Amino acid sequence: MTTIKIRDLEIFANHGVLREENVLGQKFVVSIELDVPTTGRDSLEDTVDYGDVCAFAEEFLRKKTYKLIETAASSLAKRLILKFPKAARASAEIKKPWAPVKAHMGCVSAKAEAVWHKAYISVGSNMGDRRQHVNRAKDELDKNKYCRVIRTAPLIETKPVGYTDQNDFLNGCIELETLLEPFELLDLLHRLEDEDGRTHEIHWGPRTIDLDIIFYDDIVLTSEELTIPHREMANRYFVLKPLCDLAPHMRHPSDGRTVARLLEEVCRNGEIG
Repeated sequence: MTTIKIRDLEIFANHGVLREENVLGQKFVVSIELDVPTTGRDSLEDTVDYGDVCAFAEEFLRKKTYKLIETAASSLAKRLILKFPKAARASAEIKKPWAPVKAHMGCVSAKAEAVWHKAYISVGSNMGDRRQHVNRAKDELDKNKYCRVIRTAPLIETKPVGYTDQNDFLNGCIELETLLEPFELLDLLHRLEDEDGRTHEIHWGPRTIDLDIIFYDDIVLTSEELTIPHREMANRYFVLKPLCDLAPHMRHPSDGRTVARLLEEVCRNGEIG
């Protein structure tokens, strides 16, 4: 792998919280890194043209106004890896030499990185045309420029868990590659649920579509809003069976058990929904 580095590209653009920054603009200093495969061939076709990278970054940062350079850097890194698909990783650092703060300093900066992450999304529906709801969720994920659906598991029908006075579910799993960070992906899933009419009147109640992040790479994350791996996955047949069809040898990052073993234990304990 070879890292192409572009240092201190000067771009005049209109980013900032203050109105004056948006109207008058100012100089930003941008540094970019792209990791590209080393082919051994001395050909521009096998790498990334850094002149094109500079031109793209300048056009991108001039075309849209961001309040935060953090957002601008994150957006630029993602768009670089989409624009130049030979790159396995992209990073962008945006420096703001003339930041409007009452302090003597060189600059403030924000740096962001973009790579394709692997995520597994559990999907379920028990209202209306269940298959249509599931397929729509898959299609909407695949249409998002920061996501690409790799594989989907065969759907299974399961009994409801918790609140049992409702219809049976169709459950599946989607293997996804995404440039979105975990909370960005969560926001996208919630938006797709809302657009499909998902409501939350009853805990574990009927739903047009239910989308949950089960795995995201091998990270362990615990917060009030999001837990990865999903906190109930090890006890849920309707999660593990479709997941096992896609990734039986993937290991739970906390205890090392494979998905196949987790499914075997759930079945042995009679916890099949």
